[in-house]
Amino acid sequence: MQIVFMNRLSRISGVEQEIFAQLWIGEEEGVWRLGWKDYAGSLEMDEHIWYEGSSWNEMLCVYRHELAVKMGAGYRPLIDGVFHDEENLAQRSREQLQLQYYSEQHGNETVYDELCAWRRGKASSERKAPYILASNRLLRMLSAYLPRTPEELLQIPGVGEGKASQHGGDWLNITAAVPREHNYPLNWVFEAVDDEEFSSWLFKQKEIKYKKQLERLRLRRILLQGIENGLDMEQLKASSGVSRREVLESVEELEKEGYSVEKLIELELREVTADEQNRIWTAYELMGDSYLKPALYKAYGENFSPAEGLDLYYERLRLIRIRFRRIQEAGMGMATSF
Repeated sequence: MQIVFMNRLSRISGVEQEIFAQLWIGEEEGVWRLGWKDYAGSLEMDEHIWYEGSSWNEMLCVYRHELAVKMGAGYRPLIDGVFHDEENLAQRSREQLQLQYYSEQHGNETVYDELCAWRRGKASSERKAPYILASNRLLRMLSAYLPRTPEELLQIPGVGEGKASQHGGDWLNITAAVPREHNYPLNWVFEAVDDEEFSSWLFKQKEIKYKKQLERLRLRRILLQGIENGLDMEQLKASSGVSRREVLESVEELEKEGYSVEKLIELELREVTADEQNRIWTAYELMGDSYLKPALYKAYGENFSPAEGLDLYYERLRLIRIRFRRIQEAGMGMATSF
């Protein structure tokens, strides 16, 4: 096996003893191997194989995720740039992340719960997804920094003029009523943050990010293999461990990336009549394909309310929309070639 990358890492243990490790990537006849070795002094103590397979992209995802876990535990590399991506944060981005980090450590739980209750009620009354109104991260920062005025509110990352005008009054009614010990502006936060603890937190965020990337990559591989082997939606759900909705969302992404999913579409629509499929197709031509609900009621009627629910029909709409968009894009490509 040929070693193509190697780095040494170390950390300080609880007894002030430096602990070493070696991270390596090797390749042999198209098979990638990724490993981690622990050392005590000059003696090799343990070796872990993190990945062995033919996919460079999957290996890289495993590498980034597992390395983030180790660096979150205090390991630091001899050679910087170990994530092979953009690691240098602009000063503004770093300061915003420090504000987020501090808020997660010092948020007022009572205020946070009250803000979450506001979000649930608002989302219900406006029929919107809660995250559209405000993210958990934003509510955490509001609970930690307790703005009292519109000017202070605008200093919270994630609050712009639009959100402030829409919801600022509601937020301030909650946060301004709570005593606080700090002042604005929030420059004092940057001095209060411990650099080493903040670095470990940053690596934890990387760990979460790379874990999601790895899960998406593995899901894509499972779906591609399943579609090629003739599995239907329910079988893909079982083999991947995700919901039918997540399977379908991933299938849509695969189509956008240029992979063929027609085999699955044919399988799922085999019992849908040609007339029903044509009505859906015509609905997209008349209503556009950006939103499903107008196409649903155009195809099935304004009062359509089946006893079994609408999920199955939305699945059909999305599967046919994949075909519709493919044909539309192919037509545009032919038009632009003349």
